[in-house]
Amino acid sequence: MKYYRKFISASITFFVLWSPALFAQFSVDAQFRNRFEIRDGYQKLSTEGSNPAMFISQRTRMTFGYETANLKLKFTPQDVRIWGDQSKMSTSGVGDNPSLDLLEAYAEVKLGKSAWISAGRQQLVYDSKRLLGNRNWNQNGKSYDALVFKLSPDKWNLHLGASWNTLTDTLAENPYPSSRIKSLNFLWLNYKFNNQLKLSLLHISAGITKTDTTNPMNFRHTTGLFGEYKENNFSAWSNLYYQYGKSQKGYNLSALLFDAVASYNFGTFTTGAGTGYLSGNKKTPGTQNTDHLFDPLYGNRHLYFGAMDYFTNYAKQTVSGGVADYYLWLDYRFSKKISLKNTAHYFALAQTNPQTPDDKKLGFENDLILNFRFSSWGNFEAGYCFFLPTESLKIIQNVSQDKFAQFFYLQLTLTPNLFSQKDSPEK
Repeated sequence: MKYYRKFISASITFFVLWSPALFAQFSVDAQFRNRFEIRDGYQKLSTEGSNPAMFISQRTRMTFGYETANLKLKFTPQDVRIWGDQSKMSTSGVGDNPSLDLLEAYAEVKLGKSAWISAGRQQLVYDSKRLLGNRNWNQNGKSYDALVFKLSPDKWNLHLGASWNTLTDTLAENPYPSSRIKSLNFLWLNYKFNNQLKLSLLHISAGITKTDTTNPMNFRHTTGLFGEYKENNFSAWSNLYYQYGKSQKGYNLSALLFDAVASYNFGTFTTGAGTGYLSGNKKTPGTQNTDHLFDPLYGNRHLYFGAMDYFTNYAKQTVSGGVADYYLWLDYRFSKKISLKNTAHYFALAQTNPQTPDDKKLGFENDLILNFRFSSWGNFEAGYCFFLPTESLKIIQNVSQDKFAQFFYLQLTLTPNLFSQKDSPEK
């Protein structure tokens, strides 16, 4: 911990003292987010006689940004912990290890008139965040150790990214946990037709080792389109991705992910409807069968399929059957600062297989979320959600004696700018 403090202190001193002389821009931003949760059926149906879980989690970030005409630097240490999770004391043995880590630490260098290249730990957020996202609900968030080339001529945007992940600087071999992506490579091509319409092509090749102790990898390829249209009070977006190649176990892949959302603003309120479909298996996948269960890789999970997160681990939570989500929402704005949104979901299996019940229906979820932005740097959010399961979901979760499943949270987010210095452009 003391080494992190010394490093952060030295970084602040360097930037503050030297940035004016370099005619650059330097900023220090903080993020402080506390969330109180009552889980009484969150992620899994609650059982009769069980007690709710109650805790407070906290995210603390400090972002140092430095920018000139040809160089961008970003450094974001963060601490994530549960209240009561203290550093272990040698006298009592109570506590846990410190959770201070790096969310971001990368440099971006300009190449020519419209090209950049970034290297280091960075967040990759594209389109609907379905496949590459920041996973912002998770207090840890998500970042990637990657090299990304960026080209932006006229209305086009082209990003090429690649990563190669290892756990230690070994002298031989390249093992890596088979639950993670060892080699992540992607191409993102975006074209903005006008202020109303934009279209993107995304291709990802994700290599995963066959076992935790061997080098060979199987590559899962994902290719698809994202489109977004906005005009006056109407907006809509959709994505369609197809997955092929080999699974981690070596099975052939043929899977589909589809989303479509449309909404209309009537002034004080906005209403909309959407659907999400993640394909699953009719048969148990094996060496002679194709695996049809779609894997959304490192995409955001909490953002889709309901706020109670019943469907984030699809192999386990749907027994590889996949999931279909049909939802409606109404967002009422009381003022510029306060809004209330209610979303109703209906869930079903995409496919049945020998391990699932014959009835596809899974249940109904309702998410009610209050948002209060009390300043440009402060936001308060409260949510209450409940789930009404079917017998099929009870069988899948192996819960026979369930009780009313509900989830409540309060979240405070503060994002103040602590320091900002701007000088004339770099010569």
